[in-house]
Parts: sequence; structure tokens; C-alpha cells
Amino acid sequence: MVNQTSVTEFILLGFSDIRELQILHFVLFLSLYLAALMGNFLIIVTITRIQHLHTPMYFFLAFLSSIDACYISTTVPKSMVNSLINVNVISFSGCVTQVFLVVTFAGAELSFLTVMAYDRYVAICHPLQYMLIMNWNACLQMAAASLLSSVLNGVIHTVNTFRLHFCQSNVIEQYFCDIPQLYRISCTNTEASERFTLASVFCVGLFCFLLVLVSYSYIFTAVFKIQSAQGRYKAFSTCIPHLTIFSLFVSTVMLSYMRPKALSSPSLDLLAAVLYAILPPLMNPIIYSLRNKEIQGALRKMSQKK
Repeated sequence: MVNQTSVTEFILLGFSDIRELQILHFVLFLSLYLAALMGNFLIIVTITRIQHLHTPMYFFLAFLSSIDACYISTTVPKSMVNSLINVNVISFSGCVTQVFLVVTFAGAELSFLTVMAYDRYVAICHPLQYMLIMNWNACLQMAAASLLSSVLNGVIHTVNTFRLHFCQSNVIEQYFCDIPQLYRISCTNTEASERFTLASVFCVGLFCFLLVLVSYSYIFTAVFKIQSAQGRYKAFSTCIPHLTIFSLFVSTVMLSYMRPKALSSPSLDLLAAVLYAILPPLMNPIIYSLRNKEIQGALRKMSQKK
């Protein structure tokens, strides 16, 4: 990609130099990581095994859970190993890979959340044509388009970041290779790259936000026209979890990438990264299992069989 000059590895930020706190960090991250993996894999297994959940809505939810499991696995295991062995080094190629995977899975999460909003719009506003519009070919095409665009987005941002030269400091003030932190240690003028990243995040985020906003404006208009309270509750029960997850993910990404530099500090940057890299994969299965009656019923059915 670029002449690496004197930098062949980077040093990631540790949460503490005190051994006891390093062990505490390892245990805490391990607990969050296992909880996120178990929650997402449980949703995948439940949707796969329960026949009546083989619908487009749960097809996208299973895909989202798969992305969440991969997303959290790109940063947390490396951070845990670093704390356990007290070595915060990551190779140049490892940093490139981590940036690519983080951007790709974050983009895939946003894409699938946007597609799921459209799925809810069709289900509630055009229920009689739902299976005609959201047929399996259409679902597979939307899933493939979301993944392909996310990979392309990951490649573009990775190339844009690592075309820069890193020839002085190699200390990244973050627990993983994060693009804003890499800009800070580059010995190249990063103004154009920073503007591109900010414009890209803003445009993609705004496009997805507007699609979700338009979808839910039609959804809420249709829901309030439903006469029965039970019908309105059923419609809301499938929309609120998705809307909560979308809001959680967008707000945490904006906090990390679109926060003014005046509000930036090492501790706040670390907190923002934890929020957008760990919190959505951890909370998604919790929100869906707590709010979705069909998931709860399927889980009870599976537990009774066992």
C-alpha cells in the first residue's frame, strides 16, 4: 500500500500499567465478549431451528447477529491478550487488517439495520404483498448488496488511511487500530483524509438515517390507523427493538467519529470506542430477546425440548 518507512508495528493503549487492573480488564472484557457471543449465537441457533421464524425479518436478524459476533471479535480478543501478557504491540499488517474489518463490519451493521427498516415498512404498510415484495431472491440480493458495499467501504477507508506515512510516533492512543487515532500519529498532512472520512461517515449515515426515518414515518402512520390495541401493540413490538438498536448504533458511531476535536481526550476517546465497538453487539440480542415475543416463545420452546 505504502512505504512503511521506519514504522513496522504499532503500540496500542493499555487500560492500565498496574498488573491487577490489567487482569481486571481481561476478566471484564472476557465477560462482555462471551456474553455478546452467546447472545448472538443463541439468536442465530433459535432462528435456524424454529421453523416459523424462517421469514425475511428473522433472516436479516440472524445476519445481523452474525455480523455482531464478527464485529466484536475484531477488537476485543486482541485487547484481552494484550492485557493478559502485558504486551500492547500490533504489527503493521495486523493494524491494516483490524481497520479494514472494523470499518467493514460497522458498515454492514448499518446497512442491515437500514434494510430491516424497509422490511418492517413493507410488512406493516403492505402486508398483503409482503411475501411478493420480500421474496427470498430479493432478501438474498439485499443481503449481498449490503455485504458488498460494506467490503468496498472498508477497502476505500483502509487505503485512504494507510496511504499516509507513519515515520515518527507509533503509539496509538486507543485499544485497537482506530482511524482517527492513526491520523494523529501520521507524519503526513492528514487534512484531506480527515475531510474525506468525515464526509463519508456523514453522507452514508445521513442516507441510511433518512431511509429509516421515511420508513418509520409511513410505519407509524399506518400503525396509528389500526383500530385494535392488540394490533398496534403487535406492530410496535416488532419495530421498537429495531429502532432502539439503530439509534444506539448511530449515536455511538457519531460520538466517536463526529465529535468536535475540542471535546477530544484520551479517556473520552477510549470510552467512545468501547461504546461503538462493544455496546451494540452486546445489547442487540438483549434488546431483541426482551422485546420480541416470538423470540421469547422460541427460546422457551427450545428449552422445554431440552
